[in-house]
Amino acid sequence: MKLYLASPRGFCAGVQRAISIVEKAIEKFGSPVYVRHEIVHNKFVVERLRDKGAVFVKELDEVPSGAVAIFSAHGVPVAVHNDAEQRHLMTVDATCPLVKKVHSSVQRHHKSKRRILLIGHKGHPEVIGTMGQLDPGEIILVETPEEAAALPDIDADELAYTTQTTLSIGETRGIIDALKKRFPHIKGPEKGDLCYATTNRQSAVEQMAKLVDVLLVIGSKNSSNSNRLRELGEQLGKTSYLIDGPQDLKREWFEGVSNVGISSGASAPEDLVQDVVRWIQAEFPGTEAEDYVILEENVRFSLPEVLARV
Repeated sequence: MKLYLASPRGFCAGVQRAISIVEKAIEKFGSPVYVRHEIVHNKFVVERLRDKGAVFVKELDEVPSGAVAIFSAHGVPVAVHNDAEQRHLMTVDATCPLVKKVHSSVQRHHKSKRRILLIGHKGHPEVIGTMGQLDPGEIILVETPEEAAALPDIDADELAYTTQTTLSIGETRGIIDALKKRFPHIKGPEKGDLCYATTNRQSAVEQMAKLVDVLLVIGSKNSSNSNRLRELGEQLGKTSYLIDGPQDLKREWFEGVSNVGISSGASAPEDLVQDVVRWIQAEFPGTEAEDYVILEENVRFSLPEVLARV
């Protein structure tokens, strides 16, 4: 059997930055530091940071007054920033810079008196954070092409769209096309605001899928970009599984299989990928593994000033 490891895979620059923010905050301020929600959507990353002294909370009312509070990579509503200020918390914002770019786009369109449509998945933390940049009702969430086609009449010259950064390329294109058909003069980025890591990982899986019979995507169940990778594999006609790690693997998945593709979501650590490879090689001696590289990523994001010199 042959294993193909999609590259790029795993940590993106925004995830690496967010994890470093928590680690350096613990180093500088001591433990505990409090993190609102999961810093990134991977349970192993969360557990490792918890072991180092991070305390994960659902809301800021669980954080003692004057403590250090960190906002997750997905971004938060403006109201959360205001609440932290009122509670006299020292905050460190780990919002991915590419998500921040979406927030800025929303604010810019709002100042230009445009009505804003957000393409995304209801309930996802990034969508909640983006919609929370403005007052309730100011942003309309659109989840499907059908919803786009059914929108009420809005002056297209006063209409703009933006997107969640971790959607699939295909679903985003379909919704944007439906919006442009409904509102020919709507303003927005041609391909949406998908982040480079989302696009690159999907492109690698799409190309690698031509070589494999089964696709394994390593990532947590609540990871949007990981779910999109698994769905892409299914759409390409490949049996595809989303797994947290080797403990989820079943030997029967590989019976009669010649080639297996492996990818990982943008918040999945590389050691989990290697653990999966070792499990398969132990169960099926003689299995070879090689990287399937479509490009090299060299994106880096700087840390907040308060932590830059730690």
